[in-house]
Amino acid sequence: ISPVPPYSREQPIFTTRAHVFQIDPSTKKNWVPASKQAVTVSYFYDSTRNSYRIISVDGAKVIINSTITPNMTFTKTSQKFGQWADSRANTVFGLGFPSEQQLTKFAEKFQEVKEAAKLARDRSQEKIETSSNHSQESGRETPSSTRASSVNGTDDEKASHGGPTEAHLKSENDKLKIALAQSSSNVKKWETELQTLRESNARLTTALQESAASIEHWKKQFSACKEENDQLRSKIEELEEQCNEINKEKERNAQLSRRLQELETELQDKELLNCHLLLYPIKCCSSFFFMIHFIISFVFKAAEKKNKDLEEKVRTLRTEVEESKHRQTNLKTELKNFLDVLDGKIDELHDFRQGLSKLGVDN
Repeated sequence: ISPVPPYSREQPIFTTRAHVFQIDPSTKKNWVPASKQAVTVSYFYDSTRNSYRIISVDGAKVIINSTITPNMTFTKTSQKFGQWADSRANTVFGLGFPSEQQLTKFAEKFQEVKEAAKLARDRSQEKIETSSNHSQESGRETPSSTRASSVNGTDDEKASHGGPTEAHLKSENDKLKIALAQSSSNVKKWETELQTLRESNARLTTALQESAASIEHWKKQFSACKEENDQLRSKIEELEEQCNEINKEKERNAQLSRRLQELETELQDKELLNCHLLLYPIKCCSSFFFMIHFIISFVFKAAEKKNKDLEEKVRTLRTEVEESKHRQTNLKTELKNFLDVLDGKIDELHDFRQGLSKLGVDN
């Protein structure tokens, strides 16, 4: 049953759409959704009673029927949510809007209606006081029968005023019928737009899920590439340390070669100096120097062999380093391709979000 009778003089002065909530009566803290989806919320003005109401209907269920009083206050609790307390209904209503602009418009209209309700209350009190004073003064001069006649009116007066009142009521009824027809067409329009929004939301949800799945997949690949890159870096560091050791070993071999050459030079000098010695001493010295030369040659050959082994190891390590650099280059290329694809997905997701935001603002 609609809270606005079909022949009422209440007219909607402002209409918007929002998600409706009510405070949990048991806890007085949590919000309970009063509607499963966004519904129409309207301000109504009653010209006969000079009062304002906020009314919202979800199908055949009235979820808001709140008369605005000057003591009420509408509070913005976030960028898209606001609330007000209704002592007559013994509850607190909350509205969630699609955008901050709609919340601001509703709050401004609430303040405007609140000021109008306060002004109407003040005028009503002034009229009551004026009529009370007037009745007191007329009571002193006019008998009770005359007062009753003047208040209720005679039968002729009622009859004379009956015709225009019925014509006025008929005109008002015609206007209400037109307003109801327009409201029905608006409801159908809103339902169509709501269905379109639901379909768009479903498509966007599917696209977002696919994008999320793709992002997770690329995240896993990125983690694997990063782990492999870290391993290659560790391997490169180890190879660099080995190369440093090889260079140190080469330096030691070069020093040993220089020392060997120095010893050979000294040996030749000593042989020239001892050419005038006696035969036996010469033989003894020759044998001694021959042994030294043999030992030095053996050490030199061993050093050369070790040097060759180290050179072979250096070549192997260089090959491994080149292969590691090549693999790292490939990984960087794959990572760059992955980042390009990821940027494309992010741009598509951003376009989806902008389209959704624009669609929400347009509607």
